[in-house]
Amino acid sequence: MPLTAIEQLPADQVVWGFPGAGGGFDQDDRLTGSLLPVVFFGTLDAYNHQTERGRAAREVFRGAGFRIGESSDFRGWLLVHFVQNAGLHTQTLRLGDMSKLTTQDVREAILATRELFPLLEARGVDLRRHRGELLPFTAPVRLAAPALALLVTRFPPTRRVMTAHANPEELRAVCRDTLAEARRLGVPAPRLEAAEPWFTETGRFKN
Repeated sequence: MPLTAIEQLPADQVVWGFPGAGGGFDQDDRLTGSLLPVVFFGTLDAYNHQTERGRAAREVFRGAGFRIGESSDFRGWLLVHFVQNAGLHTQTLRLGDMSKLTTQDVREAILATRELFPLLEARGVDLRRHRGELLPFTAPVRLAAPALALLVTRFPPTRRVMTAHANPEELRAVCRDTLAEARRLGVPAPRLEAAEPWFTETGRFKN
């Protein structure tokens, strides 16, 4: 929980943010990825106001040419991001490389993510507050799947993110934790459960 993570820190000195970026470390511990010109900031319902430090942080990024995204429910924003990754990894763990995703693979990833919406609600997330982030997964799948597949394979920054975001243990951990939470709360997640052999302790990327 975000507030638990900062309970030892002065609340007015904490700024919640997330980069518009992605990638990962390779076997030589070298970080590879892409940094997009956007930074996501947010507040929590318990502290739903911007502090002086928060405003200053935003101005620093604006001054450096970054666009600013805002969320008044940053905890929910993070959970949405987490389940989107879990849904995507049901396919990337099977393939061994995000950049290999086909339209059919993306379709299955979208459906796997949709199945996790009830898990978000069980965790107290109001999905209406995150329509923008969820749009690629709520739009008709016949339109969303080809569009996302094209973005992954043809847009160089996204392709670099997908190719570099390939630490198998990180991907497996996201899926394991999501499925464990779904089971704890009694939320069905059939596609994630079907992918479980790919993210067990002994699971391995496809050669």
